[in-house]
Amino acid sequence: MDAQKFSEYFDDAPTFIVPGRQFPVDIHYTPQPEANYLHAAITTVFQIHTTQPKGDILVFLTGQEEIEACQESLTETSRALGNKIKELIVCPIYANLPSEMQAKIFEPTPEGARKVVLATNIAETSITIDGVVFVIDPGFVKQNSYNPRTGMSSLVVVPCSRASANQRAGRAGRVGPGKAFRLYTKWAFANELEANTVPEIQRTNLAMVVLLLKSLGINDLIGFEFMDPPPGETLMRALELLYALGGLNDRGELTKLGRRMAEFPVDPMLSKAIIASEKYQCTDEVLTIIAMLSESGSLFYRPKDKKLHADQARQNFVKPGGDHFTLLNVWEQWAETNYSQQFCYEQFLQFKSISRARDIRDQLAGLCERVEIVVEPNPNSNDVTPIQKALTAGYFYNTASLQKGGDSYRTMKTNHTVYIHPSSSLFQHQPPVKTVLYYELVMTSKSYMRQVMEIKPQWLLEVASHYFKEADLEQLAKGDKKMPKVIGASSAAPS
Repeated sequence: MDAQKFSEYFDDAPTFIVPGRQFPVDIHYTPQPEANYLHAAITTVFQIHTTQPKGDILVFLTGQEEIEACQESLTETSRALGNKIKELIVCPIYANLPSEMQAKIFEPTPEGARKVVLATNIAETSITIDGVVFVIDPGFVKQNSYNPRTGMSSLVVVPCSRASANQRAGRAGRVGPGKAFRLYTKWAFANELEANTVPEIQRTNLAMVVLLLKSLGINDLIGFEFMDPPPGETLMRALELLYALGGLNDRGELTKLGRRMAEFPVDPMLSKAIIASEKYQCTDEVLTIIAMLSESGSLFYRPKDKKLHADQARQNFVKPGGDHFTLLNVWEQWAETNYSQQFCYEQFLQFKSISRARDIRDQLAGLCERVEIVVEPNPNSNDVTPIQKALTAGYFYNTASLQKGGDSYRTMKTNHTVYIHPSSSLFQHQPPVKTVLYYELVMTSKSYMRQVMEIKPQWLLEVASHYFKEADLEQLAKGDKKMPKVIGASSAAPS
């Protein structure tokens, strides 16, 4: 934490330093830059294991895929070496791992063995693992960054900051003197890493923050004294969205609808969908879908040795209409078992995630009472149109239509090419769905739409007539005839 900055912000408040018990840590750098940090990390693990005295190893990686690849490689290599080396216990930790497997990292290491913990930056500050004496730091982290121009969030692997690197190294000195192996050069540490991590407020969507400030009576957002002022473009994008949702009037003041939206501690698009569900008499289902969407990234567990079973279990939940109804079906089946943990275990669901969704749902239902919304179920459970319309009322910004080729979509107003995420039930759907609504856009190898639902274009005129005009839908119907056909443009573009 940058104590100086906080002190100055709060009128030069006094700073007290309470030192923790910290043992000395030797820091080692690589003489040359490493071409493949994953390969270098694996090699370093075995070098430590064969040459260094006892003590566990903590390796910082960027995400689940990397951790699984590293785990596989370490396990195979130590199996191949057999009795030539002492036992090596590999323990991964990342958000999507079931809690009983996460707990393994805290189990004491047996005598004569060594534990290797493969972790994301969760192990930088959130948890302390006893017994760690060696830290391997490749110097990268996966960070969420929001682009206001495209409205797209992307998880990007970036070099970590010097503050993060020092925090990681400090993990080796908790129980005794330790060693930190940085898989980059000393020069890179001094010249290529930023001093501090970019504050989250400068790289996220601010719609919720702006709505909160407006509800507190703060109207001058540009002049507001943020500790780290966010980019003006991000603020503009947030105001634009709140105006389109009806939360602000044309003078930028909070409307009656905006006041109700501000009562819900969720993204304004979600709170608008909850309020719209009252008109369509399906608040019960919409609350469930919204609670499940907030946990949808870590709902299904796919263990490496049971991939086919896990995929089949997931497939059994699929409902027509899209991923939102699959999530609703998961919830309804779980509720029928009286919220059983055994059911989750059998269906490859993360009990921790779905329980969090239950807590969120209970909280949202309580807030509905405050804004006088009656939580009632859809009168005709066979007709899901009211649910789709209520969600479209909040998410009309996140809509896309099928392009001529039939494999990609174009976002309605911003005209970006996007694809359905392979985990979606509408992925490679035959025939392809013409118009879709998505929960979020994630940029990995391509721009992917996550949690996708089929909609009808005319609903956009019904729920957002101020935002969509007949002409938008006519152009949709004709297809993009005005677009010049450029063959091979994407492959010719510099990567």
